[in-house]
Amino acid sequence: MSELKGKSAVVAAGAKNLGGLISTELGRAGVNVAVHYNSAASEPDADRTVEAVRAAGAEAIKVRGDLTRPENIAALFDVAAGAFGSVDIAVNTVGKVLRKPILEIAEDEYDAMFDVNAKAAFFFLQEAGRRLNDGGSVTTIVTSLLAAFTDGYSSYAGSKSPVEHFTRAGAKEFADRGINVNNVAPGPMDTPFFYPQETPERVEFHKSQAMGNRLTRIEDIAPLVVFLAGPGHWVNGQTLFVNGGYTTR
Repeated sequence: MSELKGKSAVVAAGAKNLGGLISTELGRAGVNVAVHYNSAASEPDADRTVEAVRAAGAEAIKVRGDLTRPENIAALFDVAAGAFGSVDIAVNTVGKVLRKPILEIAEDEYDAMFDVNAKAAFFFLQEAGRRLNDGGSVTTIVTSLLAAFTDGYSSYAGSKSPVEHFTRAGAKEFADRGINVNNVAPGPMDTPFFYPQETPERVEFHKSQAMGNRLTRIEDIAPLVVFLAGPGHWVNGQTLFVNGGYTTR
């Protein structure tokens, strides 16, 4: 990953869990990182991740903002460019999960899901296209449920599915500047976001569908995101399903 040393990145929701590990792994590759977080509750996590990136030998800052408001996305890139001179890599790990039958989803729940999973992703991609250096890289975290035939996740998978189309368009539109644009689609991940949505029995079922009878771990995903920004830069316009065989398409 020596080709990444000295570059800079914005990691949306980069304070903890998968985003925190991606921030740290980029730091280990020599990338300076703007660690985004959404609320005061996540600020201690952002502080720890900033310190981890610095301990790895790169520079890091933290930036707070609600990314469902496009002006806050622009401000995030402004702060990163002000700190590091420019931005080369943009990673969006922002997501909101809801497991609920279609018949029970209220309008405000639907709006919240699409604001976080689709709107924020679109305007993050737009700002990345405006602000990244030539030869840059954009990766969005989506979900392997895009390739699943299941119940309960209509508003979650449904609000992630537009991102595939945003990504394909971005890959074509930014290609003349050498910017690759991809999605990574993890299987159900062993993080605190997953378990409140599921019963213990369903957790065991999800495990049984993947290699090794386990959930996807953040350690399965973060190295691939770093790879796409560096040696894997020729990958473009793709949704990569990384789930131990949980789903395929």
